[in-house]
Amino acid sequence: MELVYDFIGIGFGPSNLALAIATREHAQRSGLAPHVCFLEKKPAFNWHEGMLIDGSTMQISFLKDLVTLRNPASRFTFVNYLNERGRLQDFINLKTFFPTREEYTDYLTWAASHFTDQAHYGAEVMSVEPHFEDGRFVAMDVLSRDANGEVSRRRARNLVFGIGGIPQAPAAFDGLEDARVLHSAGYRGGIEKLLANRPGPVRVAVVGGGQSAAEIFEDLASRFDNVEATLVIRGSALKPSDDSPFVNQIFNPSFTDTIFNHSQERRVALFDEFRNTNYSVVDTDLIETIFQRMYQQKVRGEERHRMLTNREVVHAEVAADGIELFLRDAPHDQMHSESFDVVVLATGYRRDYHLELLSGIQEYIQGANVDRHYRLPLSPGSEAGIFLQGCCEDSHGLSDTLLSVLAIRSQEVVESIFGDQAQPCSARSAHGSLQVQTEPRVALKLAR
Repeated sequence: MELVYDFIGIGFGPSNLALAIATREHAQRSGLAPHVCFLEKKPAFNWHEGMLIDGSTMQISFLKDLVTLRNPASRFTFVNYLNERGRLQDFINLKTFFPTREEYTDYLTWAASHFTDQAHYGAEVMSVEPHFEDGRFVAMDVLSRDANGEVSRRRARNLVFGIGGIPQAPAAFDGLEDARVLHSAGYRGGIEKLLANRPGPVRVAVVGGGQSAAEIFEDLASRFDNVEATLVIRGSALKPSDDSPFVNQIFNPSFTDTIFNHSQERRVALFDEFRNTNYSVVDTDLIETIFQRMYQQKVRGEERHRMLTNREVVHAEVAADGIELFLRDAPHDQMHSESFDVVVLATGYRRDYHLELLSGIQEYIQGANVDRHYRLPLSPGSEAGIFLQGCCEDSHGLSDTLLSVLAIRSQEVVESIFGDQAQPCSARSAHGSLQVQTEPRVALKLAR
């Protein structure tokens, strides 16, 4: 008899990790034994490994961890992680709410280590197919490919996407495939290889005006003596993020209801009003550090690093001496070009890759707008469920792509899937009930 999961989580980053914890704690409270698994294409748990810049810190409080806002008594809090690692007292003495990104990654990895029986690493999801019983859409088959090229098929009544963003490049770089053009997602590891054994000077352009671009620019300037770094931004200056207390309330999980219940017109207005909390903005401390560095260069008369403001990259191409960027000076409506040895794109992410994975069941999806509990509308009578995490900013607010709502959102998804039922759906029988057995071993060989 074939195993059917209560849900399959696609991706195993912070969103679905929080969901795994919420599911386990829900099961402990309710006496259920839900059967779930997570498919992650990375070979092991990792989070933003390309941006683990030395000394970089989190931009949210450690209290907005995977569980605290939902269950402060959970064993998976950041505080308990510190306790188990033997660093709680020392962390207290740091007098900070903002751990380093390195430490927070270790916290996430520690939490993920408790779910090795559920997480399948090196499993890249290829497609999703509908499964019918007596003409009813009751489940979905997820096809994934492992590192050896073998394809596995797993069946679930619900899918929960937590795949994060896909690196996005400006249109100017369309069709340009060159190892010397990096996205910030692959900065650490990638930049070291490109700069290895190069005495310099090496001209590196960083494109972008947000936190990642500023962090990369400062890292290049402070860590590599052979680099001449140029920060290319469309604005007239680096702008500070607004993280003041009243404004920060928009990231409270309770604010999700406020956003969701507004009209689309009002949501757009709120997005525009609070955009400076998250997009194309930089922590004030980092802005001051960069300004101090550039001022000190003037004092020394060696302006090795620079900032090109009001510049938009309109075209890029591979040239004899590097990557040539064609730049438009917007205020003066002038064009000029410059060549760089390396270009780093800190240009954000797109969050629509789930649409590609769901193309096989697109005819059963009734619109792109999820309900309040993140569930996509399916054809009338459908018993399957599809939930989206991290790609509902338009309907659920700016916090949807961030860590702030992980704990509460995971509980909402769990309750939407399991409700108050006495048994998990995988244990039900009769029409539409599929028995839980063991991990499926169905594997298909790809045509070569």
